[in-house]
Amino acid sequence: MKKHWLTVTSMAMVVSVMSCTPTVDSETSTEDPAASETTEQATNPIADIVVSYNSPEEWANWGAVLSEFSQQTGIEAPTDPKNSGQTLAALEAEAAAPQADTAYYGIVFGIEAASKGLVTPYTPPGFDEIPDSLKSPDGDWMTVHQGAIAFLVNTDELGDTPVPQCWSDLTAEEYAGKVGFLDPTQAAVGYSVATAANLALGGTLDDWDPGITYLSELQENGLSLPAQTATAMVQQGEIPILIDADFNGYKLRNIDEAPVEVVLPCEGTISIPYVMSLVADAPRPEAGQALIDFVLSDEGQRLFAESFLRPIRSVDIDPAIAEQMLPASEYERVIVPDFDQMRTVQATFIERWESEVVQ
Repeated sequence: MKKHWLTVTSMAMVVSVMSCTPTVDSETSTEDPAASETTEQATNPIADIVVSYNSPEEWANWGAVLSEFSQQTGIEAPTDPKNSGQTLAALEAEAAAPQADTAYYGIVFGIEAASKGLVTPYTPPGFDEIPDSLKSPDGDWMTVHQGAIAFLVNTDELGDTPVPQCWSDLTAEEYAGKVGFLDPTQAAVGYSVATAANLALGGTLDDWDPGITYLSELQENGLSLPAQTATAMVQQGEIPILIDADFNGYKLRNIDEAPVEVVLPCEGTISIPYVMSLVADAPRPEAGQALIDFVLSDEGQRLFAESFLRPIRSVDIDPAIAEQMLPASEYERVIVPDFDQMRTVQATFIERWESEVVQ
């Protein structure tokens, strides 16, 4: 598999550069593309409500994003607790009579939704700034922000046990019953964890043997596999070592003041883009478009950055945010896999996961 090394490796660089991507061939915007539209919408809302699947309040600062969107547009925007897999399943089940207006999920799930005709093209303001590798050409899906797979470690719960630094550390007896990540058959971040481990340990997207062997060892060592967002579980010590998105760890440490350390494993890890789509035959398409517009606006991108996600557009970010993250040198171990191929081999991985790891 061809691997692309990230050329921008920290939020510190996002202050002046767009995002952690292998190539950037876009122009820098100096104006917020959605500001004037949202001002008008606030006095004359185009809908009473917008339904956005997979927007948990505590994940990626969605609670604040949706609250600000509602304040500016007058459109109610409730949070939604689904994960990526549940979102895709709901879109399929409701295809004849869609209930959602937008969907948010890991990039692999967005590609899958587009292949099944569950979404419809939309190119919002700022679309041209998104690198070609992180959007579909016609706007079926588009990246709105990114993170990286990392270890989120509750140091209080570990006590005198060393903080693990490498994938290989986690199979040791001293971490038995202490490691978890989201179910990779359901959650985008869970599948990304499995992919990151496989690639870091010598596998490819065509060769899952190293990853399956490793994941089986983790399972034998007492692996936890929650289905939903599990940051509260690491904060409370129920899962002392959660393998998850780096931005969730930064939020726990810097905003929630939890005793959490963020570790990018020594063997390497992967980038995790999250994308949005306008649902095909959405009941309130204009409201869905307005939400996507806001998400990609300067203000929307800044709100995500407040929870330590890397914006996909070039926007000014408080330098203090970068100071609360790992240094740029740590992010040199982050690679960008072929996400389309990840989607292609996902079913093969799941089959092996279910038959060889959690059988």
